[in-house]
Amino acid sequence: MKTILVTGAAGYIGRHVVKAALDRGYHVIASDFQFKGVDERAQFCDVPIFSGAKDVYRQMGEPDVLIHLAWRDGFIHNSSAHMKDLSSHVVFLNNMAKAGLKDMTVMGTMHEVGYWEGAIKADTPCNPQSQYGIAKNALRQSLMLSLKDGPCRLHWLRAYYITGDEVHGSSIFAKITQAELDGRETFPFTSGKNLYDFIDVRDLACMIVLASVQNEVNGIINVCTGKPVSLADRVEQFLRDKHYRIRLDYGAYPDRPYDSPGIWGDPTLIQQILKNAGETEHSL
Repeated sequence: MKTILVTGAAGYIGRHVVKAALDRGYHVIASDFQFKGVDERAQFCDVPIFSGAKDVYRQMGEPDVLIHLAWRDGFIHNSSAHMKDLSSHVVFLNNMAKAGLKDMTVMGTMHEVGYWEGAIKADTPCNPQSQYGIAKNALRQSLMLSLKDGPCRLHWLRAYYITGDEVHGSSIFAKITQAELDGRETFPFTSGKNLYDFIDVRDLACMIVLASVQNEVNGIINVCTGKPVSLADRVEQFLRDKHYRIRLDYGAYPDRPYDSPGIWGDPTLIQQILKNAGETEHSL
């Protein structure tokens, strides 16, 4: 059975990816600074990934598969950390590939694309509008070039809007949850008309694992549902599911002129991967 190294294992997505991989019988090496909330079936590894060491692949246990989720300030889109850390990500990932890693998965984001209306495909042009999007886009371009003629396969998994596990997240759902706990009666909201691609973090984690352990579909893969849903409808459903009493104050915030009226992922490739693995979106 393959050994999977998960960096950022204690993060919002990471802890779910670790569990999903363990539940499928893989040996998991969990890499992070601390391991609170990480499934204890994993092997914990606190080797610094940004040391620049050329033998970091050996130090990390020579895994068959790397799922690189580690990223600072992922919820703060214009943090200076994104560009400061970029070269460290490049050095770490290339050192892993040069030393013998065969399969590399790196988390991407819809924010690489910037403003877009409609479905995002692998060849959709990118014009990122935040430091986060710029850094992720640059990392993808760099890796696709450096790994192009080598034996290490790259899976660049592009995520969209993630729901679930609100306690550990920083999404609008997490903020609404906190407002409910604080006893607030209303939550300031936009018109909510914009359409987005929402996925539960647990389903996302399963997609990440299944995409990472196969090698028939490589390159840019959207990990998404492909089903556009209005922000208002999704949040109202969230309120009903949680039996929250708080209500949305529509129009308290204006719709931002640079937000797309509708943006979602093309799920063709991830659906093919799920089918090949004998799973469906509903069985995750």
